[in-house]
Amino acid sequence: MSSTEVQAKRLFGTDGVRGRANAELTAELALRLAAATAEVLGADVERPTAVIGRDPRASGEFLEAAVCAGLAAHGVDAIRVGVVPTPAVAYLTAEYGATFGIMISASHNPMPDNGIKIFGAGGHKLDDAVEDRIEAAMATVEEVERPTGADVGRLVDAPDAVERYLNHLTTQIDADLSGLTVVVDCAHGAASALAPEAYKAAGATVIPMHAEPNGLNINDDCGSTHMGKLQAAVAEHGADLGLAHDGDADRCLAVDAKGDLVDGDMIMAILATAMADKGKLKDGVLVATVMSNLGLHLAMEKAGVELRTTAVGDRYVLEELRSGDYSLGGEQSGHIVVPAAGTTGDGILTGLLLMEQLAATGDSLADLASIMTVLPQELINVKVADKHAVAEADDVCAAVTAAEAELAGQGRVLLRPSGTEQLVRVMVEAPTADAAHSVAKRIADVVAAAGS
Repeated sequence: MSSTEVQAKRLFGTDGVRGRANAELTAELALRLAAATAEVLGADVERPTAVIGRDPRASGEFLEAAVCAGLAAHGVDAIRVGVVPTPAVAYLTAEYGATFGIMISASHNPMPDNGIKIFGAGGHKLDDAVEDRIEAAMATVEEVERPTGADVGRLVDAPDAVERYLNHLTTQIDADLSGLTVVVDCAHGAASALAPEAYKAAGATVIPMHAEPNGLNINDDCGSTHMGKLQAAVAEHGADLGLAHDGDADRCLAVDAKGDLVDGDMIMAILATAMADKGKLKDGVLVATVMSNLGLHLAMEKAGVELRTTAVGDRYVLEELRSGDYSLGGEQSGHIVVPAAGTTGDGILTGLLLMEQLAATGDSLADLASIMTVLPQELINVKVADKHAVAEADDVCAAVTAAEAELAGQGRVLLRPSGTEQLVRVMVEAPTADAAHSVAKRIADVVAAAGS
């Protein structure tokens, strides 16, 4: 069996297990996954506990019930924290001293999807080897002797979970944000109540939008994957900036007062230089993925910051951060990780830290973002039947090689299978937008033909 076939059949993607709820991601699968997680992560723990949170998707209700059933049946006490952002589950896993944590969310994916993300002790994401052990355990978990009587797991609610997480967030910045007006797009997601409250607590004037989740409207033409309405709202209200989160609020993108997008690369550039100036950027290192714009590389080189790159996925950024005890990392998509304040990307924390720089410097967001000049970039997502096979097809590889020769070192090509969907992502950077579009379209056409 080829490595491509093995990868294609692996249950875990780059960020947990995802699929259409009640189709690929069923209650039965969620129960078995939770049970296997209990057996692997709860082994040798006298009375294991797990923090369970979810985003507001309707399917999260039955998936939460299935997860809790799987845990309790295998002797794990489940601490339910309700609808909260993914980083809240990571934080609360450490705060409550839980054995592990589980977040039920498909992040930025559309509503029919859902997912299950697992955090180990201390709120850290699992490495591939541990995920593989859990996946292997799913095949035999029904044969395991189960606890009875007083040894079965119990389900408890944590009424102070949101308060603890908010207190944590508001202690991460020193600046008073009064005087700043921010429009916040909550994506009808897990941060719909929390994000506006956190920004208000820090002193900002907050104008929330898309903050009325009904279980069906999460990420629906809103949030960090659909920035147009936020851009218009910032101009309409004359706000200093806009912030956009995704469905589980582990991402944050921004809009300046002129309505221009400030993406994750620009946010990292702003925060990295500020931390470097204060002597808080460990070894002068910023960690990003291969998807980050060449403009970030150039800006960091000019600022004397070393940029280290990883594979795509915040888990790989996290692994690199932990390997060197570095201070800052993230992705162009708006996953920003500050290990001193959290174990995973936290969109609300990112928004607070970004506004702290506006308050501390008196500069506009546009002025702060001008540290980086973005090289034109084109990203095309191509739907295919088998993403791994298509990405390795001879015709596709030949098209990529030809495009790299054409760019002759003045741009780059990155082609990769999506970690969560049956897509191949084609990204091209070039000296001009027209060139980036032309080259990307040419490769995308070859990918589409190979995947049909």
